[in-house]
Amino acid sequence: MSRRPRRRAALLAALTAAALTSCSDSGSPAPRWKPRPGLAWQWQLDGRVDPSADVPVYDIDGFENSAADVARLHRAGRKVICYVNVGAWEDFRPDRDAFPRSVLGRPNGWRGERWLDIRRLDVLRPIMERRFDMCRDKGFDAVEPDLVEGYGDDTGFPLTARDQLAYNRMVAAIAHERGLSVGLKNDLPQIPQLVADFDFAVNEECAQYDECGELAPFVEAGKAVFHVEYTQRRDDFCPESRRLGLSSMVKRPELGVWRSPC
Repeated sequence: MSRRPRRRAALLAALTAAALTSCSDSGSPAPRWKPRPGLAWQWQLDGRVDPSADVPVYDIDGFENSAADVARLHRAGRKVICYVNVGAWEDFRPDRDAFPRSVLGRPNGWRGERWLDIRRLDVLRPIMERRFDMCRDKGFDAVEPDLVEGYGDDTGFPLTARDQLAYNRMVAAIAHERGLSVGLKNDLPQIPQLVADFDFAVNEECAQYDECGELAPFVEAGKAVFHVEYTQRRDDFCPESRRLGLSSMVKRPELGVWRSPC
């Protein structure tokens, strides 16, 4: 039997394998990750990640975890989301001095944090670009930008819903320019205007406030909704979460390793 067919088959297999790897080697960006409804997840923002949860998605702090931590999760077959605060200044971050005092508002209730004047796109965009560069360079697949609904709080600035829409769309664009997926964190009233700009949603306590139905546009668009409750019992909300297609679990507010999924 001629060896030529075998050689042709081997060549075809090699080309197929190359096509399945990241396109970055050829100069083209890899496809952006688009999480589908129902994916189980772990959300750990308290310290360096513990990889013991057997779930396909991890959402972890972008500053407190290294490229090696992300690579370890990737080797285990996980996708990894980079938590970054985009709505408040934090006095414990290494880039805290990059924020001029003019954009710092009132305390937001968390130690060491103050609201940002999100109207100042000219000031905040380069800072957030550098933060999202960090997420990309560490190998994250996506970003969870936190505190993107400051217009509804007492920030010290006269923020409007229009200001928030402009800022949130800027944040989404910064992520997409870097090949990162991006999630809309809470901000339920603006879901109809923003669902097309974001790849998934992250929600806290929609069951407690009887608001989970407002997340339906994401699921209907084939986009995951990663959801947590802090005080509700699983029996009280998990049946509805499953019906709606949410990825739900109970967590303690400090967001450590412990989780109790639906």
